[in-house]
Amino acid sequence: MLKHDDVMSYILECLQSKVQPGIVVKPDSDLVNDLGLESILVLDLLMMLEDQYDISIPINILLDVRTPEQLLVALLPHLESAHGSV
Repeated sequence: MLKHDDVMSYILECLQSKVQPGIVVKPDSDLVNDLGLESILVLDLLMMLEDQYDISIPINILLDVRTPEQLLVALLPHLESAHGSV
């Protein structure tokens, strides 16, 4: 069973590898305004999450996602469907 904190840690770790050195990624960091992510990097993040958790993530979940925490909340139904309660 997956743990909420473990998934968040993985999201933050993936994001940290995609931002400029010196930028600190937090659960409430804005993906575009704070982290400077371009859409291609966000799509790359989704692919990393799909591979890590063996899930399929529809791209439209990004419409209302601005922070890593919001991303995790949007992923929860997909994670729970594949792995049970998170």
